[in-house]
Amino acid sequence: MKIALVGIGKIALDQHVPAIAASPDWELAATVSRKGRVDGIESHADFASFLAARPDVGVVSLTMPPAPRFAFAEAALRAGRHVMLEKPPGATLAEVHELAALAAARGLTLFATWHSRMALAVAPARAWLRGRTITRAHVTWREDVRRWHPGQDWVFEPGGMGVFDPGINALSILTEILPAPVHLTGATLTYPENCHTPIAAELTFSGGITADFDWRQQGPQTWDIDIHTDAGHLALRMGGNRLLIDGVESAGENSIMGEYPALYARMAQLVKTGTSDVDLAPLTHVADAMTLGRRVIVPPFHL
Repeated sequence: MKIALVGIGKIALDQHVPAIAASPDWELAATVSRKGRVDGIESHADFASFLAARPDVGVVSLTMPPAPRFAFAEAALRAGRHVMLEKPPGATLAEVHELAALAAARGLTLFATWHSRMALAVAPARAWLRGRTITRAHVTWREDVRRWHPGQDWVFEPGGMGVFDPGINALSILTEILPAPVHLTGATLTYPENCHTPIAAELTFSGGITADFDWRQQGPQTWDIDIHTDAGHLALRMGGNRLLIDGVESAGENSIMGEYPALYARMAQLVKTGTSDVDLAPLTHVADAMTLGRRVIVPPFHL
């Protein structure tokens, strides 16, 4: 199937392009970006022009930041194209609900992707937790924003999500593996005085679950989830790629395909079966944190 990548930045070049190239399901037929290019692939600077010029490309994958993404997704759906959304699927819940309704009305596929759910140990962790009672859990997700988003000031602008840009990866895993839903009960959000989005967050959920997100960590990065149950301790390390049960490494049973190749395999399945996958639970927790969060102001931060 022919697919177009819209928004050729770091994540597209690092993850999406290799995943599509390695897939037996997809042919990268075109790109759309004001600046980015992929060698050997037809390039368009304007999305409307691409839609008009390439009616044969039935699927678009949108990899630009969340704030401008709705207009592109809406235009693609109205033009009869299936749409794949990089995480987070949108800047707000309402706009993604609108896209889901539009896709359903037109019989098109909409896929709100969560790449961290495809990490190696996530499916085995979900299976192990099934039927067990969680007594408490804690998420520690700390990154260096300067390492992962150099010069990308949009992350601290409205709609950029701040520390929830990486933190939502943790929330996507958590909502995937927990045996029952939880809801946010409180939050403390740390904002540099020159930023519109938080650089750190402390979250409290129902069921004894807490989380600590920080975008100021230097040196080794931390992507850990610890869950204590009535039948032992489960630990996910390295962003969901290592599973330990009571301190003992578990090999797990998930595919070693890789996160983004697995997403594109899932998108192919959705298109072939005429279905959509739009789970907004991770984004709901972020929206709730922004609603309930107590704001703490700290000195300015610059990328």
